[in-house]
Amino acid sequence: MVAVVALAAGIVLGVLVDVQVPLLLQPYLPIAVVAALDALFGGVRAHLDDAFDDKQFTISFVSNVLVAALIVYLGDQLGVGAQLSTGVVVVLGIRIFSNAAAIRRRLFRA
Repeated sequence: MVAVVALAAGIVLGVLVDVQVPLLLQPYLPIAVVAALDALFGGVRAHLDDAFDDKQFTISFVSNVLVAALIVYLGDQLGVGAQLSTGVVVVLGIRIFSNAAAIRRRLFRA
């Protein structure tokens, strides 16, 4: 119940508060969001499989975001940031859709 209330409060704050992302961090924000979604879908899948561990979820969430941002940062330093950003989005997108399919199969038995 606490998680649902926290999620609702976060959504309300996100809609009501106008957050300005610094120009320096703007290229990393979409990658961080996709990495966070990957961890979120993985957590939901683990919960449905009765294998959820909050410590593992937290570590996965933070490490996904940091590793994805690091890859994009290194790509920017090498001059290939757009290509590495695309690669990160593709890999994490595949994981997200794989977890979404597993969640669908678990919920709808289809």
